[in-house]
Amino acid sequence: MAKLKFGDVEETVITREEFPLEKAREILKDETIAVIGYGVQGPGQSLNLRDNGFNVIVGQRQGKTYDKAVADGWVPGETIFSIEEACKRGTIIMCLLSDAAVLSVWPVIKENLTPGKALYFSHGFAIAWPDRTGVVPPKDVDVILVAPKGSGTSLRTMFLEGRGLNSSYAVEQDYTGRALDRTLALAIGIGSGYIFETTFKREAYSDLTGERGSLMGAIQGLLLAQYEVLRENGHTPSEAFNETVEELTQSLMPLFAAKGMDWMYANCSTTAQRGALDWMTPFHDAIKPVVEKLYASVACGQEAQNSIDSNSKPDYREGLEKELKALRESEMWRAGAVVRNLRPENN
Repeated sequence: MAKLKFGDVEETVITREEFPLEKAREILKDETIAVIGYGVQGPGQSLNLRDNGFNVIVGQRQGKTYDKAVADGWVPGETIFSIEEACKRGTIIMCLLSDAAVLSVWPVIKENLTPGKALYFSHGFAIAWPDRTGVVPPKDVDVILVAPKGSGTSLRTMFLEGRGLNSSYAVEQDYTGRALDRTLALAIGIGSGYIFETTFKREAYSDLTGERGSLMGAIQGLLLAQYEVLRENGHTPSEAFNETVEELTQSLMPLFAAKGMDWMYANCSTTAQRGALDWMTPFHDAIKPVVEKLYASVACGQEAQNSIDSNSKPDYREGLEKELKALRESEMWRAGAVVRNLRPENN
C-alpha cells in the first residue's frame, strides 16, 4: 500500500503493481463469484472478471436483460441462473442491482447468506441507510464494497482498451478475517486502476452528491443555462451548442483530464484565460450554496428516500423514459445530435 499526498492530505492507495492480477486470482481461486443483476454495473464487472480468469456466474430474472446476458456469452444452467440459484451457488454474492431493486430482492439474498460468504456492493446506499432500506446483513458474513468511479459501460470499455477506472473500497464487516483480501482481489479483478479506501457511508454520500452535482445534474443545468442565454441573444443553435458543449467535451475536457485545469488554461488564448480567471470565482460563489443544500439533503437521507420512492413505483421506467425523451428532444440536444454526426470521424 502506497502513501501519497493528495493536495496536503496523505492517503493510502493500492496499485496494480502492488496487487497484481495473479495474486487476486490466487486469493479467489476457490470462490464462486455470483453477480446479481445485469443492468448498469453487472455486465462490465462480470465480463471483466470472466475475462480475467475468475469463476463467475450471473443471477438474473428472465426477460430482456437476461437475454442480453445470454447474448454476452453467459450459458443458461451453466453460468447464468435465477437470482435465487445464483445466490445459493455463490460464495461471494455481488449485489449489483439498482438501489431500489435491492430492497425487493434482499429477502432472497439474505436467505442465502450462509456463514463465511461475502456480500459485495458497488454502492454504499443499502448499508448507509439501513433504516430506509431494511438491509441489515447477518453478522457471520463479510460485507465489502468496491465502487468503480464511473459507469459499468466505461469500466468495460476501458478494460478492453487496457486501461482502468479508479475504484474506492471498504470493509464494513470482516467475519472471516479475509474480507480485505477478498475486497482488493475483486477490485483488481473487475479492472480497477488504483484503489482508495472509503467507508460505505462516505461512498454513498459522495456518490449521491456527485451524481446530482458536477457529474450529471449540475452539468446539465449549467450547460442549458448558457445555451439558453446564447439563443435568447440571437445565436444559432449550432453556434450555441458548439460554444457550450462541443468545445468543452471535444477540446477542453481532454486537456484538463490529462494535466489539470491550469494546463488547460495555459493552452488557451490570453482572452480566454483572463475571462476564465475573472469569472471562476463568481460561478463558485453562486454554486457553492446549492451544493451545500444538496449535501445536506443527502446527509439527512432525503435524497435516498426520494430515490427509493421514485424508483420503486411500478411505472418507474415509463416515467423515466418520458423524462429522458424530454432531454433528448430538447433543442440543445437535438442540435447536439446534428453536431455529433458532422464530426470528421463520423463521415
